Parts: sequence; structure tokens; C-alpha cells
Amino acid sequence: MLASESADISAMIGLIGTEDFGRALDRMLRSVTGFDLSVVFAYPYDARPIVLHDGYTAKVSASALSAYLGGAYLLDPFYVACCAGQPAGLWRMRELAPDQFFQSDFSSSAEVHPCVSMESGVLVEEVGFVIPLDGGLQATYSLMRGRGGEPFSEAELARLRVYEPIVREAIRSNWRQRGQTVAPPPSEEGDDDAMEAAFESLCSDRLTKQQRNIVRLILRGHSNLSIGKVMNIAEGTVRIHRKNIYRRLGISSQGALFRIFIDHLNGRQLY
Repeated sequence: MLASESADISAMIGLIGTEDFGRALDRMLRSVTGFDLSVVFAYPYDARPIVLHDGYTAKVSASALSAYLGGAYLLDPFYVACCAGQPAGLWRMRELAPDQFFQSDFSSSAEVHPCVSMESGVLVEEVGFVIPLDGGLQATYSLMRGRGGEPFSEAELARLRVYEPIVREAIRSNWRQRGQTVAPPPSEEGDDDAMEAAFESLCSDRLTKQQRNIVRLILRGHSNLSIGKVMNIAEGTVRIHRKNIYRRLGISSQGALFRIFIDHLNGRQLY
């Protein structure tokens, strides 16, 4: 077993900086535990995610990836966590997602996250390595299991965590060797971020700033209770705001709200 693991690790190291690196990375971890799909995204400041390894396109539609890169990544729990400074390590998506993310219309839509959704049903589970890159930005290396499989067991996660330092440093080294750089982080946080500005401008002619902030949290999968805690307002007040938001937009469901958001992204030129 040790000889086989050493061979997989050495093969992966030998391919750092090449087009075959991602596939070698997958082969190394498949010797530890099984998974169906994988992807590595880097999250630059004020720009679309960068696909560093595509291990799912054969099973997920190209339109899903296009929608994700076009702005729906703003709803991805891994993206949100990375922007919030999530510590490096291996995480289950459900550890990072808001309380109602997996009960929402969004988690089963290919337009939310191509890794979360396959055809008409969600994946059994997604776990991801959060990896700090040079310049202060972060990447995620996600491993996914499709329907018909089982969630990752604690024993499997423990085995994957043994490989976490290897995965982390290999992806960091590959980033450097491929010469990938990004613009420096903005000097100030706030509404100047062009990606987050998609939320700020969403139905700005019909919704107040507070209502748009509530829409942001609804879209990301927060319940009324969770929204109330984040915004320091009563749960009942959130329900009233939600009712007024739907009335102003002429809709009656979260699914319709999500459709408005996707159409809004498609109408914006995001870079």
C-alpha cells in the first residue's frame, strides 16, 4: 500500500505545472477514497473564478459552468466562506452553507453551482479543501459524490485530511509554476467590489438597500431566523420584508426570485 501511495504522490508532484496536474491530483486522492467529480476554483478579487482543474464537465452541462462563472458563484457556500477568510483545511459544504441552503430551490439548480447539481437532483455530498494562494486569495478543491452513493464517512475524511498538506502545497506550487497572478486586493472593502455590486444593483429601482441585503441572504440560503440574526432584526420583521419584496417584484416564491437574479446576471457584463 505504501509503495502504491508513494507512486501516486510522486507522479502528481512530477506533473505540477503541466496540463495533467489536475488529473494526477485526482488519481492520488482516488487511491484514498472514491469520488465522482472534482474541480479546483481560484477566487480572485473583483473577478470571475478561475478554473484550475475541471474534473466534472463530462457529467455537468456547459451551460451550468457558464452560469456559475457568470455570477452564480456568488451563492456558492465555498466562495462565500473563502471571501470571509475561511481557514485552510478540508470542509464539508454543509459545514459552511447557511441553514436552509439545501432546502432551497437554489441548491438543486444547475445555475447555482454546477458541482451541487446534476440534472434534476443534487449530489449526495460535496467536500472541499480550502487552500490559501499567494497574494492573499484562496482556492477550493472540491470532491463530489453523485446520486446513488453515500456521503463521505468520518473515516474517509480522516484519510483525506492526512493528504491535506500535500494537496495544499501541490496546488500552491502549481499556481506559482503556471505563472498565474491576480490584481492586488482592493484597499477598502465595500460596495466597490464589482461582483458583489450585482446584488447592490439587483432591482435597485424597486427595492431599498435593506431589502436588497435581505434578498442577498435569501438567495444564499438563509432562513428568516438566520437573516434576523445576521441583520439584528426580529424574525417577524424579516417575514414582513420578504412579503413586501415579493409584492414589489410581482412574484410569490424563492424560485422566481432566483430566476430574477440569474436574468440580472445575464444582463450584466461581469469581469
